[in-house]
Amino acid sequence: MHANAPAPAPTSDLLPGDLLPNGLIPNGLIPNGLLQNDLFQNDLFPSPMLQLVEDDQGGIRYWPGFIEAPLAQAWFATLHAHAAWTHLRRPMYDRVVDVPRLLASYRAGAFPPQLPLQEMLDRVGRQVPAPYNSAGLNLYRDGNDSVAMHNDKLPTLADGQPIALVSLGDTRRMLIRAKEGDRRAVAVDLEPGSLLCMSHACQSTHEHGIPKTRRAQGPRISVVFRVRAP
Repeated sequence: MHANAPAPAPTSDLLPGDLLPNGLIPNGLIPNGLLQNDLFQNDLFPSPMLQLVEDDQGGIRYWPGFIEAPLAQAWFATLHAHAAWTHLRRPMYDRVVDVPRLLASYRAGAFPPQLPLQEMLDRVGRQVPAPYNSAGLNLYRDGNDSVAMHNDKLPTLADGQPIALVSLGDTRRMLIRAKEGDRRAVAVDLEPGSLLCMSHACQSTHEHGIPKTRRAQGPRISVVFRVRAP
């Protein structure tokens, strides 16, 4: 295995209490010992922000129910039908493989008017202000689509600026894991209409990914707003 090649994404089909290789936790366990479902599904009121990772730039924060359900469904339908989805291939080890999801990207100020990206950006900017200048879209068509554990490439990002991710469509599980020390993963189910914000600093200390699953899984879109370096 080449040292710089990304590791294959794990699956998320183990039962609660089981561990994946390298200490991953697949059952939604979060740092305070409560299950994610206990926090998000049994609350009669909108869930508050959940702090998943802490650092001096805000760490990793999660807002379920950030976008009301009818609007989130409408955004998903429009993006699914009309975004300029592309299918990429990349080298891995000694061969070229398909990227296991579809991709699209746009620059702020040039969003296609038929897409809801500016409306999304306005909502995100009110919650997590930053001079976002790009939107990267990922379409996970089913449970076979995934992204391996990784961090965003720091040279491409403006120093100190956050990364904001809006989830639409089916819920998918994200794993977040420290690069050093305790290697057990935090698992968070990214619900439709939710917002996840990651600091620039945490890209140096943590990695994140969306594992494959063998369970029945509908399509999901993530819209990731970033501040790209000049």
